Amino acid sequence: MSRRKPSKWQRPVSDRPLLGGTQSREAKADGEWNVRRVSGSASAKSYRCPGCDQQIPPATPHVVVWPDNPSLLGALGGAQSLDERRHWHTACWQRSR
Repeated sequence: MSRRKPSKWQRPVSDRPLLGGTQSREAKADGEWNVRRVSGSASAKSYRCPGCDQQIPPATPHVVVWPDNPSLLGALGGAQSLDERRHWHTACWQRSR
């Protein structure tokens, strides 16, 4: 019997390690959201913030947000809510919804 840990991609999402941040759950008017705070050192590429439609440059602290429950289309297609992740500026997320 192998003593190796399975790949993080084969483990359930809840067992995967957090990369460079802390995770919490927040309730907004449109539902429950998982929010992961990402430190600047853990951010290596740029993203577009859906709140302000501006770039989040690499090495900028921000949050990654995804719904606690997947959308109907995502659920029907077999996708998890992690496929619905969006990177937000922290201030934009705090102002949203």
